[in-house]
Amino acid sequence: MQYETKIAIAVWNGLETWRKLNAVSFLAGGLVGQTPELIGEPYADASGTQYGAMIRQPILVYEVEKADLTKANGRALSRGEVPIIFTAELFETGNDNDNRAAVAAVPLEELDIVAIALHADRKTVDKVMKGMKLHP
Repeated sequence: MQYETKIAIAVWNGLETWRKLNAVSFLAGGLVGQTPELIGEPYADASGTQYGAMIRQPILVYEVEKADLTKANGRALSRGEVPIIFTAELFETGNDNDNRAAVAAVPLEELDIVAIALHADRKTVDKVMKGMKLHP
């Protein structure tokens, strides 16, 4: 199935694996919070056991250099998109309020972005993530 939109998450290649997974998980949750219609229907197996719903379409995950993340953020913002970011400081906070405060304390030009997510039309996501390589 071809979706009209695309979901992409780019994560800094310099992070430890657990930090990459943590950031990607937070960003995926943020995508659903920003766009609730991304959630599909709940699942059930042949025995009738019920399972929770998942995001309804694939997520492309890229592994990139830090400069790529700043570039992607700028590209998304210049196109009027609202990206979801994860900054290095968020590894040191323990709750959502502190996360927002950590981001709010830093001007745009100085954000230490270690991961970014975007859900938008296919062409926009392709332009924002241009030149990035999929995570191996």
